[in-house]
Amino acid sequence: MTTSVSFASASDTREQKPRLQELGPGAYGYISDFDPNCGFVVGDDHVVLIDTRPTPRMARDFLAAIRTVTDKPIRTIVLTHYHAVRVMGASAFDEVRDIVASSGTLYWIRTRGQADFDSEVGRFPRLFAGVEEIPGLTMPTKVFDREMTLPLGGGRELRLMSLGRGHSGGDAVAWLADCGVLFSGDVVENRCGVYAGDAYIGDWAGTLDAVAALKPRVLVPGRGAVLQDEAACAEAIGLTKAFLSTLLESVKAGIAAGETLKGCFARAEAAMTPRFGDWPVFQHVLPFDVSRAYDELRGVEHPVVWTAERDRELWQVLRGE
Repeated sequence: MTTSVSFASASDTREQKPRLQELGPGAYGYISDFDPNCGFVVGDDHVVLIDTRPTPRMARDFLAAIRTVTDKPIRTIVLTHYHAVRVMGASAFDEVRDIVASSGTLYWIRTRGQADFDSEVGRFPRLFAGVEEIPGLTMPTKVFDREMTLPLGGGRELRLMSLGRGHSGGDAVAWLADCGVLFSGDVVENRCGVYAGDAYIGDWAGTLDAVAALKPRVLVPGRGAVLQDEAACAEAIGLTKAFLSTLLESVKAGIAAGETLKGCFARAEAAMTPRFGDWPVFQHVLPFDVSRAYDELRGVEHPVVWTAERDRELWQVLRGE
């Protein structure tokens, strides 16, 4: 049996060159067209990273970009959540003393980190150039439950907040209140497909409301261009909510009609394509999103661990001819 659409992002071979973008005083994004974004904040005597890149090889390009701005030591890495495409480049930063994450993220790593790594390498071959250099899972050295403050010097601070479940069970945002800059991780996307395969979709809207309440003036989304004013930030938050609500509503209607997973997928694709179908990675994320929505609406509280084998089986069921 052949597939009409290549597995996940296997056919995505166009290299994206991230760009360094100043966001506010001492705050920078490392922004791709639609690959995962990351960033950093320069304090008085050290640098804090927000996420890394998928591999040490790719992270060295990030490091070179940082060094065009500052030669201060990179002491801390903040993980907004745990997916391999965001965290496996951590070992490239040999001055780091602490890797900080939420307690939900630590639990996620312990219960599904290796399976996620194996799965993502299969889904995103382009993003794992130099995968053989990865020494192992990226483990936090400091963990917080709801909030942690990282002093930057001069009275400035970076607030890390776990505002609720959403994209994963351990999402955190990084907030520079003095200049209104927010690093949202994949809680918010900017006109890119919203991955919900490991999500708590029913909770996500409330988490987005909590993000909106911060009223960010600059927002680095998980994927997509930086949002540059309060209205644009609010719009991206609203579009992320709309993507998720359309997903849930269409799958719920399919279940009510007695449809199988494949039937629910066809219904969701028909409902979502007119509004979201031209967003990057939409075709990649939709099978995983529908599968998770189908489970959640049928009472499966926690996302089922993805494995490379499960990925391929799902893709064949939903995308196979």
